[in-house]
Amino acid sequence: MKYFFKDIEKIEFSEIFHDEESCLKFLANEKWEKGFVCRKCGHTNYCKGKKPFSRRCTKCKAEESATAHTVFHRCRIPLTDAFKITFMVCHSPDISTYEISRKIEIRQMTCWKFKKKIVECIDDRGDLDILQKVELKQNLGV
Repeated sequence: MKYFFKDIEKIEFSEIFHDEESCLKFLANEKWEKGFVCRKCGHTNYCKGKKPFSRRCTKCKAEESATAHTVFHRCRIPLTDAFKITFMVCHSPDISTYEISRKIEIRQMTCWKFKKKIVECIDDRGDLDILQKVELKQNLGV
């Protein structure tokens, strides 16, 4: 994932991830690339969920959003801004949170917290694997 963000240019990034829908579509495609498996019952059949790009298990009716169990899980900033921060950190890991804050016009502390999540994810695996962040914390008991 880190390499995906690193390989695209800023203009191309803006064209691909211009709104929340495109970000959710990308997350859903990455998350369920190998197929949907319900986290509660293990069933593989699903139908469309209530929220955009979410999936609902046809057996136990559990619904899972595209952001659930990813780095973007319970993200309080707009998804487009979270993607911008991720893009900036992948392109230049040493970028300060003050610089990110200035460019995106979000509070510096918010940028710091999200950058910290991204850097931890990269440090743990050497790559930004958006799909493993929450699972790793749960396995470690954090």
